[in-house]
Amino acid sequence: MIYGYCRCSTNETKQDINRQKRELKMMGVDDNAIFLEYESATKLNRPELMKLLSIVKSGDTIVSTEVSRITRSTKQLIDVIELVKEKQLKLVIKDSITIDCTDSKQIDAMTNAFIQISAVFAELERNMIVDRVRSGMSNARAKGVRLGRPALTVDKIPSKVLNLYDRYRDKQLSKTEYAKICEISRPTLDKYISLMTDK
Repeated sequence: MIYGYCRCSTNETKQDINRQKRELKMMGVDDNAIFLEYESATKLNRPELMKLLSIVKSGDTIVSTEVSRITRSTKQLIDVIELVKEKQLKLVIKDSITIDCTDSKQIDAMTNAFIQISAVFAELERNMIVDRVRSGMSNARAKGVRLGRPALTVDKIPSKVLNLYDRYRDKQLSKTEYAKICEISRPTLDKYISLMTDK
């Protein structure tokens, strides 16, 4: 069985994962065998990756478009490689490397070194991005720029929420009904209610 793994750091409204899916399909992965994840590559407990690694059996293949889709951590990549060896799997990284441990095949020293070097550079790239972001934020603070979301005020509350508040306060609407009619989440409604109660 051939399985594919796609990953983006943020959700589908901010990053398009479809390019990875298209590439995996071109590499022979069926649509229903592709695992999609919206998590940071540095996060150890990624549910979809963990699910994939738990169901693969000897002789199966895992395909990904880049090493950094699986992880940006050298240690975690080494752990994945150990699992590939242990379960006798095949790991294919598009246009890059193939590790074939099916039929008890061993990874040659050159491939093993290349994989670990790839992971080191992926981790380095990620750390450099984090450093640039931190530096940019420090610079912005030094210039007096206020970071983060602007404070929520009553005038920012949607009119529909304001118009229905009296009905909610008079117990004509439950909080769940109130949120549903206004098409917002309960936590967001709680913030609005807190402001309207204090006004």
